[in-house]
Amino acid sequence: MGLDITWAVDWVRRSADVIAEHRLELIKLDREIGDGDHGENMDRGFQAVLPKLDDLPAGSTPGDVLKLVATTLISTVGGAAGPLYGTAYLKGAGVAGSATSLDGRAIAAVLTAARDGIVLRGKAESGDKTMVDAWTPAVEAAEAAASNGSDVASVLDAAADAAAAGSDATIPLVARKGRASYLGERSAGHRDPGAQSSALLLRAAADAASAAAGA
Repeated sequence: MGLDITWAVDWVRRSADVIAEHRLELIKLDREIGDGDHGENMDRGFQAVLPKLDDLPAGSTPGDVLKLVATTLISTVGGAAGPLYGTAYLKGAGVAGSATSLDGRAIAAVLTAARDGIVLRGKAESGDKTMVDAWTPAVEAAEAAASNGSDVASVLDAAADAAAAGSDATIPLVARKGRASYLGERSAGHRDPGAQSSALLLRAAADAASAAAGA
């Protein structure tokens, strides 16, 4: 079973819900080591996507949904998150292409492209205390699960679990990129807000896949 447009739309709706639910948490995390606007910006961006979902033309694909998210986030989300997430969704959309359904290997490829887009845009690598620290283990877990023949829901579940662990792993790190790097050693002991929002979004993707599998 692959994931189609229904899953992609459900992922966006679940993403909007989970970001709204954790908006204050993300604001607090960003206030500790950044400028405090991550939760507000992400919430505004995903709320802006929701009404546009109803205007998707017939025959739209998962890639079309990802592109819609990308363009909306780029135009509405301030700070570093807009360009970073926008690039991630745009690169993912490019890999998804015009396929009407995505299997485990395709989803792993989409996540890889999204991560690579973030790296390209942000010039960060693992260990810098950024969202890359959630995305890279997620990609590695997804690729491993897909290579082992896991179904697509299990591929996304593995990615989401790895992203959550990656977010946890940012807490002791000293930031080497972004605004948090200005704090130097004082950035240690705080969770990176971008890694946390990434983990939330990937869990939303996995939950939407589980719901699709059970439908």
